[in-house]
Amino acid sequence: MKILVTGGAGFIGSNFIRHMLKSYPEYEVINLDLLTYAGNLENLSDLEDIPNYRFVKGDICDRGLLEGIGFDAIVHFAAESHVDRSILDSTPFLRTNVIGTQCLLDIARKRRCRMVHVSTDEVYGSIEKGSFHEESPLMPNSPYAASKASSDLIARSYHETHGLDVVITRCSNNYGPYQFPEKLIPLVIANAIRNKPVPVYGDGLNVRDWLFVGDHCRAVDIVLHKGRAGGVYNIGGKNEQKNIDIVRKLLMTVARKTGSSEGPFLGLITFVKDRPGHDRRYAIDPSKMEREFGWGPATGFDEGIEATVDWYLAHRAWWERIISGAYREYYQLQYGKKAD
Repeated sequence: MKILVTGGAGFIGSNFIRHMLKSYPEYEVINLDLLTYAGNLENLSDLEDIPNYRFVKGDICDRGLLEGIGFDAIVHFAAESHVDRSILDSTPFLRTNVIGTQCLLDIARKRRCRMVHVSTDEVYGSIEKGSFHEESPLMPNSPYAASKASSDLIARSYHETHGLDVVITRCSNNYGPYQFPEKLIPLVIANAIRNKPVPVYGDGLNVRDWLFVGDHCRAVDIVLHKGRAGGVYNIGGKNEQKNIDIVRKLLMTVARKTGSSEGPFLGLITFVKDRPGHDRRYAIDPSKMEREFGWGPATGFDEGIEATVDWYLAHRAWWERIISGAYREYYQLQYGKKAD
């Protein structure tokens, strides 16, 4: 099978490519990524000599480019994904997340191939009690979440109207290796190591469900091979945590692993003005994945946090190159061209 992975140079996409190449050495994996700010080919630098892995730099909105790539299935991770950036300017979110998804749906329809559209629990909005299930109404509260909800609805319409073999997944907050340092968990780790303030929105009591990225990759793999056409699958970690508790846990873990006292690290916590439309609580019910496929998160949160902090401590040069912007030079060095 030839699998086109969009956004494969990003956090979840690069972890998924690693998972697929390890699990299915007979598959060919094509990584299509535009290498905008969050795309980093260093995430996959050790795979460049593997014969069944290929990188293509390009835009998912480029229909001519898509026509020229041979594949049997699409796993669609490519997205503008940072809520704060969507608040500042929603234009790139609408272009990539909505129009880009439409372009992929059109090429999948023409090829008559399966497409897995990877979405987010943020499309459901906020919930005070209980959990969202796959039939819950979509009520997004940020421009980012609205763009993903729009792409979900377009994907659903292609199944209902054209009979397209498309499957939608909605995951909770991912964490783990190769996550861009603007996100909460790597930001806390990087700032702690550099003795910089750790910003916490509002009162820090916003609740998120956390999922280790490796568990997410396993779930997407299962849905690719076994998911029902037109189906929606929630992929959750069953691990709700308040933001402030996550921050404190990370700071204490970094202190312990670096042989430092906790006090100065905890003193880095800085409460800042809450962002507009900040959802109070996300919670999704992943029982459909458990019931139909026997899938469940295999990585406990304590185990996952330990592994994640270890990874960022061991890969300081990787995230420092992102913070400095030097990572943008990697593509030029490898291919003789500048990233956008």
